[in-house]
Amino acid sequence: MATPLSATSGNASAPVQSKDDKPLSPAARAKADLNVSIVQASLTVSLNSSNEPLSVVLKTALTGINEALKDDFGDNAIQNAVSQDNTPQGTASRIVSLSTAFYEAYKQQHAGEDETETLNNFINTLKKGVDQGFKEARDVLQGLKVLNGDVASNIDKTYDLVQQGFADFITAHQPKPRDAEAAQAAT
Repeated sequence: MATPLSATSGNASAPVQSKDDKPLSPAARAKADLNVSIVQASLTVSLNSSNEPLSVVLKTALTGINEALKDDFGDNAIQNAVSQDNTPQGTASRIVSLSTAFYEAYKQQHAGEDETETLNNFINTLKKGVDQGFKEARDVLQGLKVLNGDVASNIDKTYDLVQQGFADFITAHQPKPRDAEAAQAAT
């Protein structure tokens, strides 16, 4: 059973400020507003379900990836699909497949560069976004006091599966050595 919670305060028009009481920059304010939106949307999470909090992981991981890819591909490079399988395997699979789908476009933007370096830079960009997203998801779930037991272990499992997915992607897309290509062409 879902436990509805309210994320609104009595003073919704109060200016958002940093923890040292200084006004936030427009970019920081936008990020804070986005985080509030994520929290508000996530507060309908069923506190008795072990899989629903993983949808928060997906949302924040994709937000982090979107931010990391923003310079190369613009806003919302990856669209969030909330109503899908939120098991660790399903969540990790979507994170990996949605984020790595941009590889060909990334390669085109870096034409003429070393292929191995381009592949590694692409995956490192994705990993940075994933790390940011998972950290934010853990922070949100910790704030909801649901980051424990199965929830925590499912998040860890999801993270590990995403990292394995990226490693598998690198293996599958690693440029073949020229000697292997020559030997293959000779047969």
